[in-house]
Amino acid sequence: MTSIGTGYDLSASTYSPDGRIFQVEYANKAVENSGTAIGLRVKDGIVLAVEKLVHSKLLIPDANRRIQTLDRHIGMATAGLLADGRQLANRAREESSNFRDNFKSPALVKYVSDRLGSFVQVYTLYSSVRPFGISTIIGGVDQDGPSLYVIEPSGVFFGYHGAAIGKGRQLAKTELEKLKLAELSTREAVFEAARIIYLVHDDSKEKDFELEMSWIGDETNGLHVPVPKDLFTEAQQKAKAALEDFE
Repeated sequence: MTSIGTGYDLSASTYSPDGRIFQVEYANKAVENSGTAIGLRVKDGIVLAVEKLVHSKLLIPDANRRIQTLDRHIGMATAGLLADGRQLANRAREESSNFRDNFKSPALVKYVSDRLGSFVQVYTLYSSVRPFGISTIIGGVDQDGPSLYVIEPSGVFFGYHGAAIGKGRQLAKTELEKLKLAELSTREAVFEAARIIYLVHDDSKEKDFELEMSWIGDETNGLHVPVPKDLFTEAQQKAKAALEDFE
């Protein structure tokens, strides 16, 4: 990615001779330096999990969350610059609210993802702005059932059965591919998500981390909420035990 001295990385609207936009690639680097986030689309809902790296012992636990609620039935997990994630979350809430106002029904997950992807892509077009240094997993349950999408810094978005972003995405994707996601329940997916996050973190030997998890599905009456404390604790314990067995 060397472009020092060429000047092709000074603007998001400038292509290099070989057709690359370096600022978008730099945004992807910001995502790769962030903790891993994963999303699982299972038979009865969605589970989101995040490896939130703890950069200081002075930080308050559960502050600066990287999983946010966009609408009552839609959640979002991010990897990259935290401030950019908050900006996108606010934008997504506006889009979801506008959908409710216009159509008098809950927003479709695909609609919100499409609108947010277009918003992100606009920030790669002009020299006066920079691309968002963030990848986003959006998951929810609407009239079409569970849906899961990933929006990249370039603005492109794809639908997934299981998705991973951030530093440990390759190992996480390998683990996700081993699962029969269409046969899992959300409760089973919570345990799998915790196991994958702990496995990914152990592989990178990074600093301490906090596990964040939320879910949407039949067990939550279609609402995006944090995983209950007792289930969360059980999932953590099983993940740690599985990690010891793996070693």
